Amino acid sequence: MPALAFALALLLADQPDAAAAVAQATDPAPAAEAPRPAGAPKDDYQFVAWCYGALRGYLDLHDQVMPEVTRIESEFRRPGSKLSDDLKVYAEAQRQGHKDLGKLQAAMTAAEKASLKPINTLGAAAVAKGHAMWTVTAGVTKARLAQEWMSWEPPRRCVDTAEALQKRALLMGPAFKVNVEAETAAPEAAPAAEAAAPKPADPPAADAPPAADKPADAAASADKPN
Repeated sequence: MPALAFALALLLADQPDAAAAVAQATDPAPAAEAPRPAGAPKDDYQFVAWCYGALRGYLDLHDQVMPEVTRIESEFRRPGSKLSDDLKVYAEAQRQGHKDLGKLQAAMTAAEKASLKPINTLGAAAVAKGHAMWTVTAGVTKARLAQEWMSWEPPRRCVDTAEALQKRALLMGPAFKVNVEAETAAPEAAPAAEAAAPKPADPPAADAPPAADKPADAAASADKPN
């Protein structure tokens, strides 16, 4: 073998498989799951309801905080930036927030329809818990509330969980309906099973007097000759 060919063979032997190398380079790494916010429910349905309440409270505060937000943005300007451009960010956040709110509502509705048991009370409690994070107490100033509002954004996991919950609820919907029908039919079959079971015999009357022994003895004495 020529020296050049031998050197090329040794070089290629040390290289990884080309197809494997391309696959490693093109395959995206699995995205890490976004963490749940502290204090949020762990159950997917209640978590989505919590997200709905938190986002609803954020959107409801828009008109209240925007005057203070505008003041803050006007006083603390970045060099070369326009106030109108910065205010557009909040308008876009409102539009996106309403879209996400619809996704959260659709997922909650699908889960409630698919569930065998009523879960809307759990959802309502989770919505109230999420909305409570925007409760304005007496010691919170307008500036502090506006700053909190400006820096908040919905957790990324909210929409991801809502989409997964809705798909799971829609796929399992027919199964839930079958289970409901089976449960409603069971009580109708119970009377038939009770009718087939043998009834216990009536117990003997405990207080009934014994056979009339004394009258029988008297009759026998009467029959005997003197």
